[in-house]
Amino acid sequence: MSCLALLVCVSATLAGCKGGGGGAADTASSASSVSTPVTSTSTTTTAPTQEAASENAAPTITGKTTPTVTANSMYSFKPAASDANGDPLVFQIQNKPVWATFSTITGQLSGTPTLANAGTFANIVISASDGVATTAMPAFSIAVTAPVAANTATLKWSVPTKNTDGSALSDLAGFTIVYGTSEAALDQTVRIDNATATTYALDNFASGTYYFAIKAFTVAGAESSTSSVVSKTFN
Repeated sequence: MSCLALLVCVSATLAGCKGGGGGAADTASSASSVSTPVTSTSTTTTAPTQEAASENAAPTITGKTTPTVTANSMYSFKPAASDANGDPLVFQIQNKPVWATFSTITGQLSGTPTLANAGTFANIVISASDGVATTAMPAFSIAVTAPVAANTATLKWSVPTKNTDGSALSDLAGFTIVYGTSEAALDQTVRIDNATATTYALDNFASGTYYFAIKAFTVAGAESSTSSVVSKTFN
């Protein structure tokens, strides 16, 4: 069976490809949370009397929202609100995300979105009322992003078409990826029962240097020789 060309690409944090033939690097990104300062705007409801309106001070509400959250991670935001008259405040929310809960007593918005909630939840408005005046924060959004696998290596190869004697290969069954932390001891394997596969991703590697190679196997269980070994170092 013919030798297989093998190359390895890794995530954006480990850009570049090594191995025969070259290849495009996988890209990986990690969600980042950036605090977005917001200020309050006040809209005062019509007071029962002109005298009451002149004596009442509208509540204030401020806070810094986090614009992103990774799926399966906890999200929490609680505004800071006060009333100059010492009136008790009641909080309200518009366009609450379906994965979150909201407290009308504290104004806290919290919850843990799942991967099924991936997307952007926009025009969320939290307000505070003292019973006479209502003050609302500017609308904000929360983007739920999918988690990104760290230290990913993508192996790519060519499907063999001939046996070592030059005859046509007609009973190819799949491939076996072998890898490890030593070129002399590729003691971890991944079996791919797909004769047409040409790529496979491995992820969540710890820091260190890893070595990769691949073999093909037939329906009867015969294996090719191992391809050239390539390596990659993960931070």
